[in-house]
Amino acid sequence: MTNFASLGLSSELLRSLERAGYQQPTPIQSQAIPPALAGRNVIGCAATGTGKTAAFMLPLIERAAGRKGTSALVLAPTRELAQQIAEYVDTFGPAHGVRGAVVVGGLGMGPQAAALREKRHLIVATPGRLIDHLDQKNVDLSSIETLVLDEADRMLDMGFRPQLERILSRLPRRRQTLLFSATMAGEVAQFARRYVPDPVQVEIHRSGTTAERAEQRVFKVERHEKAPLLLALLHRDEETTLVFVRTKHRADKIFRFLENAGISATRLHGDRSQSQRRHSLDGFKSGKYRVLVATDVAARGIDVEEIGHVINFDLPGEPEDYVHRIGRTARNAASGRATSFAEPDDRDELLAIEKLIGWQLPREAVPREDPVFVAEMERRKAQERDPGIHGGRTRAQLEVQRERAQAPAQQKAAPRGAAPHRGGRPGAGAGQQPPRGRRSAARGAGRRPGAARSR
Repeated sequence: MTNFASLGLSSELLRSLERAGYQQPTPIQSQAIPPALAGRNVIGCAATGTGKTAAFMLPLIERAAGRKGTSALVLAPTRELAQQIAEYVDTFGPAHGVRGAVVVGGLGMGPQAAALREKRHLIVATPGRLIDHLDQKNVDLSSIETLVLDEADRMLDMGFRPQLERILSRLPRRRQTLLFSATMAGEVAQFARRYVPDPVQVEIHRSGTTAERAEQRVFKVERHEKAPLLLALLHRDEETTLVFVRTKHRADKIFRFLENAGISATRLHGDRSQSQRRHSLDGFKSGKYRVLVATDVAARGIDVEEIGHVINFDLPGEPEDYVHRIGRTARNAASGRATSFAEPDDRDELLAIEKLIGWQLPREAVPREDPVFVAEMERRKAQERDPGIHGGRTRAQLEVQRERAQAPAQQKAAPRGAAPHRGGRPGAGAGQQPPRGRRSAARGAGRRPGAARSR
């Protein structure tokens, strides 16, 4: 078997890898690291979760060690992904004297400008915010020797081509370029042909291949059945779950639905502030929240090793996004499940996904007899009959709750007959059990237990 020592890495970096718990390189790392170390252009096509970040970051750190000035630029589509990439600098850089600057939106320009003026070895940036610094003359890219385009297909899908071409025009013509993508067709293939001459091609999986160990399935479901089905699936286990939706509004709505159902959840989308997004990601990674509801754009930086279940509450508009979504589970040597909900109007989207991945996804019958599914459907029917019911609580009960919240501390004793709080328990992460009383109550109720600028 290939090991890291055979890839040409220095003994210092090998010791850092050992301290970090790295044992064997993944296929993308085995094939991409040697030519990257040798200064060759590389095009890497591999599914999400196969270790491609280390495949380019280890050579960058190796080549930057002992040098002065900024020698490498890494571009990523979202701030979350950029920050995840920068963690590799924090992990492996200090022992080799390598420092990085993170340039993303949602954070103050001042500290970023100061880091850029220090001419740190590596810049990890989103295109939009880097353009801001170029406009303000905070950064000089003339010394860049290596450019990395991570998730290049997604950057182009998001409309970043004008920003990318403007940034590339500020880089030296003679440079090394490493381009990594989960898909390699259409616009990304054309872009690679133009900007990555004479590359070493590293294709670990056929373009469009999903994570091998992800057990995939599809429920053909009516729109009004999707939320009950989601609840039923979540009550079957305690796995950490990532729920993908198509819009910010839907993310907020599903988050509130899960919270009202007593499930520990958080949300991630473009309208959340940087601190809120960081809080959600950190809480999900630590197990504080069991469920993360996210849109595609915000979810590109989710690097959580043990996501047991990915649920496509809404099918993606682009079939390539299905590959990225599924890659969030079954990462590296782990296994996981991927479930998709397909409404009758989703026929074209489902066919496009199956054409891309090259096989038909298994269909599974909607569990309409499941007690949780039945209870939620009945609750929704009751709410239609009586609009005064909100999430199982009447307007009168909600009014009592508001009055208690506004009362002085000494008067906050619960009124007799008031409804119990049903929000999600913040500390209930994957594998944690909710309080015995809540589980008993749940069982009793029929419930088991345009050009985008990502800154």
